Amino acid sequence: MAEPQDTAPPATDSPKGDTSILNSMAFRGVAYQVLLAVFVVLGGLYLYINVNANLERQGIATGWGFITENAGFDIGESPIPYDSEDSYGFALWIGVLNTLRVAFVGIILATILGVFMGIARTSRNWLLSKVASIYVEVCRNVPVVLHVLFWATVVRFLPHPKQAISPFEGAYLMNRGVIFPIPNEHPAYVWVGLAFVLGVIGAVVLGRWAQRRREATGQYIPTFWYGCAIVVGMPLAAWLVQGAPLTWNVPELKGFNFQGGLAMSPEYAALVVGVTVYTAAFIAEIVRAGIQSVPHGQIEAARALGLRPGFIMRYVTMPQALRVIVPPTASQYLSLTKNSSLGVLIGYPDLVNVGNTTLNQTGQAVEAIAIMMIVYLSISLTISTFMNVYNKLVAIKER
Repeated sequence: MAEPQDTAPPATDSPKGDTSILNSMAFRGVAYQVLLAVFVVLGGLYLYINVNANLERQGIATGWGFITENAGFDIGESPIPYDSEDSYGFALWIGVLNTLRVAFVGIILATILGVFMGIARTSRNWLLSKVASIYVEVCRNVPVVLHVLFWATVVRFLPHPKQAISPFEGAYLMNRGVIFPIPNEHPAYVWVGLAFVLGVIGAVVLGRWAQRRREATGQYIPTFWYGCAIVVGMPLAAWLVQGAPLTWNVPELKGFNFQGGLAMSPEYAALVVGVTVYTAAFIAEIVRAGIQSVPHGQIEAARALGLRPGFIMRYVTMPQALRVIVPPTASQYLSLTKNSSLGVLIGYPDLVNVGNTTLNQTGQAVEAIAIMMIVYLSISLTISTFMNVYNKLVAIKER
């Protein structure tokens, strides 16, 4: 006869505790977030009520009605037409555009200079490496405020217009800024710009196709010169089809200043150079760290195969280094954008400068500061989103 088996359920330490919702990690996680959100909302409500009470006690009106009132002050530099009879809202928009001008140009120039200096620091050329090292160590350890003030001083000590420095025909450096010739407006340039965008897209598609083919067959297809031909050839073809219009707006000295061409104010030039030189030093160090993070054995193996240094840097080193380079570089882009607010020190009419003028004339301190905070937050989130997308595109997929 078979012996009866023990069918009693296994003992549990605390059946009631296992079934309680309070011991559910998912529930507690949600509950903690809800409580935190409630405290944040209550804290914000308390601050709002407190600020309103203090403003009413001091007789200061609140609200956003000032946005539509006439600003009554001029802005020395504006990318679009502006008049003192325009509204405060439009004046603040001019400040936003001036901030974006500095950030956009500064990010491009800082990236180019930083990548070059970062690669130079890892170069086997002793002189090039030492020059890059000195640049990085000096510029990183000087506060960005002094960078901006230094370049503003340099620009102001340049010769006056009649003795302006001319690096090439039609371009002039002087204490009133930088001025250089530009092509006159023509409808054909719209098609040239469109052709350039299509050329860039075509070069990217060609590069992707060559990469997939190389991974599938091992056959290397050089795409650099073909890509350059597409990027340059398509706009050139569009320009020729439109009749090859090309007339230059060359600056000429008339009276005490130059007329014509494209001019950059001394404040704008000093601010762009200052934040670019400072940020590029940090980007250079990031690039150096990314390159040196690649195992040296892989580079030696590539050299043993007889690959050219440029090929090794493009296809072996940089694809692996980008995973180290991209995230901290995004932080440097954000810092450069925020450092553009230092233009207030040298009289550049950026968002902070225009915002402070608006605040002083209207007394709407909370609203003016809130606008500046929202604008900088929006710009920072946009840059972060773009860099996150780019980081995913260049990430190496592990197989």
